[in-house]
Amino acid sequence: MSDLMQRVHGGASVRMTRAGLADLRQRGSAKAMLPRTDDPDPEVVFLNTAGGVTGGDRLDYALSVGAQARVTGATQTAERAYRAVGDDPGIVTTRLSVGTGARLDWLPQEVILFEGAHLRRVTEVELAGDAMFLGVESVVLGRAAHGEILRDARLDDIRTIRRDGRLVHQEHLALSADALADDAALGGARAMATLTLVGQGVGDALGPLRDTLGADGHASAMDGRLIARLMAADAAPLRRALIRAIVTLRGRPVPRVWQSDI
Repeated sequence: MSDLMQRVHGGASVRMTRAGLADLRQRGSAKAMLPRTDDPDPEVVFLNTAGGVTGGDRLDYALSVGAQARVTGATQTAERAYRAVGDDPGIVTTRLSVGTGARLDWLPQEVILFEGAHLRRVTEVELAGDAMFLGVESVVLGRAAHGEILRDARLDDIRTIRRDGRLVHQEHLALSADALADDAALGGARAMATLTLVGQGVGDALGPLRDTLGADGHASAMDGRLIARLMAADAAPLRRALIRAIVTLRGRPVPRVWQSDI
């Protein structure tokens, strides 16, 4: 029966240089926009017009930042992972590249998992030797305001960062029904996020970030990487803490698409 159901397939890729937009391609339900903002650096906002992801769907995003450019990437809204029919996961792949002397702040909004969701999310980042990268990945387990409690959902969230082709950071968040049922695994949290800052001198931001986070998260820095972990009982307090942390690391406000609560 699942083979007869319509599946979403889409892709959007953007190439930015210091002079501005160099190339934009999109197909299917994946779109990319460059909104006008008060920020001196351009924003690239990706959108899935299908309204969510379910089993068998495939979305591919790509953002390339040329030498000496500074760009912010985001998603227009939270991505929703709905109940999957069959064994195939929905797959969202994001490929990011940052050139010499460039900076990319990759700030997608949260993924919301619904009961029965099966999502595989892969993010691959390629950095030039002196490039700077700030990235966030956040997950919300159901909508507490609607009384939703997840008991059966699957997520594979894989993030890889390379500099000049050399692996500098990789992690894999795997959630399943067993983890959702284990109080020791999540400690009652239903929303979580990871912030990653990679580049020269990122350790200098550790103290200010810890002051900003307080009891809302933990951060550490080593070998040109700063990692912060945040967990909360619901999406709203996570978002508030995450915005404060992002502003601390960026030195400027979050993108406009972030400025409304889910």
